[in-house]
Order: sequence, then C-alpha cells, then structure tokens
Amino acid sequence: MEEIDVAVAGGSLRVLSWPADGPVVIAAHGITANALSWAAVARELAGKVHLVAPDLRGRAFSAGLPGPYGMSTHADDLIAVATHFGVEKAPLAGHSMGGFVVAATAARHPDRVGPVLMVDGGISLGVPAGIDVDVALEAVIGPAMRRLSMTFASAEEYLDYFRQNPALGRYWCPDLEAYILRDFTGSGSTCNLEAIRGDAADMLRNPPPAPFPLLWAPRGLMDEETGLYRAEQLTGVDAEPVPDVNHYTILLGAGAEHVAARILTMI
Repeated sequence: MEEIDVAVAGGSLRVLSWPADGPVVIAAHGITANALSWAAVARELAGKVHLVAPDLRGRAFSAGLPGPYGMSTHADDLIAVATHFGVEKAPLAGHSMGGFVVAATAARHPDRVGPVLMVDGGISLGVPAGIDVDVALEAVIGPAMRRLSMTFASAEEYLDYFRQNPALGRYWCPDLEAYILRDFTGSGSTCNLEAIRGDAADMLRNPPPAPFPLLWAPRGLMDEETGLYRAEQLTGVDAEPVPDVNHYTILLGAGAEHVAARILTMI
C-alpha cells in the first residue's frame, strides 16, 4: 500500500493505492470514514485490480482541504484522482456516502466514468426535505456523528468507543483497528464538521440519479436487524443483499470477499 498526494482544487487530496497489474478502480468511503475502509476489499482483490481510495475532502489526511463541500466537489476530486493515475474512463465503487459520491461523479462526468458499484449507499434514504441536518445525521448514523464533537485521552480510549458499538465490537479485527486509528488526531476525530454537515445536506436533500448495481447490508449501523435500506425500498433497483453483514462488515468484514468479487465483474 502506498500513500500518494493528488493535486485538487484548494490543495492536495491524500490517496491510498494498492498497486497491482490489473486496471485501476477508484473507491469512495462513507461520511465519517476514511480510505482504509477499503483495505479488506483490496486484499480480497488479490492483485487483480489496482484499487485506489482517497481520504475524501474533510477527512483523515485530507481533512484540511477547504470547501465548498458536497457531492459535486467530491466528484471533481475523484476525476482528479483518475487523471493522476492516467485513467480516461474510471470504474468506481462507493460505500455509504461514497455510493452517492460515485453516482454524482457518473452524472457530472459521464465521459470519464466506467462501470459503477454502490455498496450500502447511493439510493435516496427518503429523509424529509425540511429536516435539520444534525437531526438527520443523528437519526441515520447515530454514534458515528456524536464522536465528532467528543475528545479522547488516548488512542485506546478512542478504540474503546468503537468497540462499544455491537456492529463493530463483536467483529473486531486488525483491519477495523487500523481504519479507526487513521481517523484519530491524538484527541478526537479528523473529520471536519463543516464538511460532514455540508456533504450530508447535499446527499440527503439532493440525491443524484443512481441507476447502478447496489450491494446492500441486511443489518444496520448498530448491528440491528433493519439495515440502512429495506427490500421494499429497492423496488426497481439492481440490488443484491449480502448475507449476514451489517453496514460496516459489508466492507471491513465478512462482506469484503463479496464486494471484491463484484468489482472484478466490472473490469
């Protein structure tokens, strides 16, 4: 794995690259996540795909990048990544908010985007248009949002906060731990609250068209039996449930092999 800085509007976007002999696929992470959320998928791709995943603007090593925030800016950033790696027409995969990012990239730059895969995200969540963004974020991502305004005395205390979430703690593994520590500043999360709120307002109120395949998790962000989506919400969508995973483990756990297999069908 390599760490690379890519020039984008306002500065440099940090990108993780898992070099391979195969074609480049660009992957986008969730709203409070970072590029290491794709580590398990990269391993399952077993060198058949050169997976490239940025820390999206406002997160981890791209936390200092300025606004404007929103799906259009992320879309332009992904195209800058494609250009950096010499890819004229990039296959894209996106998890959670990343699903909205890749759908927006395909809509904004159709000539630069190849096949698209959405993973437990990208389809409208049906949030009422007038709802306060913070209220919506609390309802949708709960503890993931609350931690952004918290402080922690140590990395171990930060990890313990995540271990308390049954969607994470009972599936703990080295990939999860590395992913979480990438987000730790020494006292709290790297995530820029202005970026999170700006992205959420755009994602929830103005979801892009998403006529793309979706892999979805039957369990949610607290490992509850109802996931981010229900089957009845996905009528008319090319949607495939991934058995026995939640919103996190579809990518950083048992679902990684399934996601990698679908990515391989895109190339």
